[in-house]
Amino acid sequence: MKKYALITGASGDIGKSIAAGLAADGYNLYIHYFQNKQSCEQLKNELDKRVECHLVQADLAQADGVQNLVRQLSTPIDVLVYNCGRSVTGLITDVSPQELDEMTQLHLKSPFQIVQYLLPNMISEKEGSVVMISSIWGETGASCEVLYSMVKGGINSMVKALSKELAPSGIRVNAVAPGMVATKMNQYLTEEELDDLQDDIPLGRLGLPDEIADAVGFLVSKKSSYITGQIISVNGAWYC
Repeated sequence: MKKYALITGASGDIGKSIAAGLAADGYNLYIHYFQNKQSCEQLKNELDKRVECHLVQADLAQADGVQNLVRQLSTPIDVLVYNCGRSVTGLITDVSPQELDEMTQLHLKSPFQIVQYLLPNMISEKEGSVVMISSIWGETGASCEVLYSMVKGGINSMVKALSKELAPSGIRVNAVAPGMVATKMNQYLTEEELDDLQDDIPLGRLGLPDEIADAVGFLVSKKSSYITGQIISVNGAWYC
């Protein structure tokens, strides 16, 4: 029987790696993007050789984003990987009402609403897996990233609560909390700043997108069949 996975934020480096990993495991895919259609089209062309791959577009930072996304799904979803990484950096006093609303929608309300939509089929099938991509800052908090820390901490609490609610239905819910990962999002850092960061990480380097994808692949596989409600830190012992 065909299995389908929905991956949000699939146009970024981590999302692409997650998609490639799940395709290698035989999942047919719905890969979501907001603006970077070209990146997802390129990914689709690569993955179409192995599995079904469908593009879905929606702005999940807006109130109608989830509705726009789910109307593009034409099959039941067996695995949800919610991977949206937008951040806001600055003092809490500088956060605008619009930024607060959009970040809360993107990181809390939208995943909540997508899960609500996908659950009836998972419950009927008595199986399914949800993996949220959280952040090290959702566990430890970060100065000048209070809003981002808050919403990622909320994701962690959602995972713990939802896992208890859905366990009797055979559905597992977990999160992966990356530390600093080598992606295009971090290209604004100078070489000196990157060196200082790597010196601060006990393993001595940034993580790789494939290492985050490997953790996701493990969490949706049978190898983790007794793991649910967990926040798996992938951070090289940074801020442990």
